[in-house]
Amino acid sequence: MNIVLFGPPNAGKGTQAKTLVDTRGWVQLSTGDMLRAAIAAGSDLGKRVQAIMDAGELVSDDIVIELIEERLPEAEAAGGAIFDGFPRTVAQAKALDRLLAGRDSQIDKVILLVVDRDELTNRVEKRATEQGRADDTVEVFNNRFDVYENQTAPLIPYYAGQGKVVEVDGMGSIGAVSASIAAALDG
Repeated sequence: MNIVLFGPPNAGKGTQAKTLVDTRGWVQLSTGDMLRAAIAAGSDLGKRVQAIMDAGELVSDDIVIELIEERLPEAEAAGGAIFDGFPRTVAQAKALDRLLAGRDSQIDKVILLVVDRDELTNRVEKRATEQGRADDTVEVFNNRFDVYENQTAPLIPYYAGQGKVVEVDGMGSIGAVSASIAAALDG
């Protein structure tokens, strides 16, 4: 099964993906993690990616698709992929659909985490303090949220038109959100 965890920046997609990895054995394809690994490696790609991410902008579709394609065999062997932070645009969703169709696969469900922007701002401030991530400032978050609303939110009707979107209240405890996601996947 291939799923997309969808929602605004800092909605808890990464946390919920890790729970699904632990409970279902699927592979988390977190573009954020993959991009941060490229930055940590200090490669030319990593340096280009760092400048883009530090500004709160989106990395090019070509770079992200290449990263995803490299990891698909691992996800297929595990029985499923959890797309976390990807796709972010309708163009990326169409590219992912083509990539998966070429492998006789598809996105099965899109879990939309519904959250409150003010609460997300609090999460950003807390995570910045605890983890010290350079991409976690309120200014960068606000830019990322605006980018989400303008470029990523149009994915909701794209996937809804395919009958794949399931809304989950993302404001509960981690366990409650995990239980709601499990129910959506098994229902």
